[in-house]
Amino acid sequence: MPKISFYLLPSASLKERLLFACKLLEKAFRHRQACYVLTDTEKQAEMLDQMLWTFRAGSFIPHQIYAGTPPHPANAVVIGTTPAPKGWGQILVNLSSRPPETLDDHEKILEILDNDDTSKQLGRQRYRFYQQSGFDITTHKL
Repeated sequence: MPKISFYLLPSASLKERLLFACKLLEKAFRHRQACYVLTDTEKQAEMLDQMLWTFRAGSFIPHQIYAGTPPHPANAVVIGTTPAPKGWGQILVNLSSRPPETLDDHEKILEILDNDDTSKQLGRQRYRFYQQSGFDITTHKL
């Protein structure tokens, strides 16, 4: 059963949310942990893809957008709008508005919420879902 962590950001900016995701992904990459990032839309996936190239000078995190074919093993981060490929990613970063369809395929699920009312409401729904499913949940207010 994965550990669930919620990160509550003080800003209401999608850009800040994606920037924080980049920092978490960089940390996971340094610890040699494969990650899958679940997004709501292709546009959101593309925004994160672009940001991973530019969020920090000198930083490089091998990544790709998931298009249904098995990801290249050298890519530490795979980004997509569908469930992660079977067996891929120790960590799932959920940037979508829904809980992941496959929960037990990951060691950790990281939820990043910004201070936008809609984001908070959807986050509360996911929190209740995890709580009712018996998961251990940690919350980090930033």
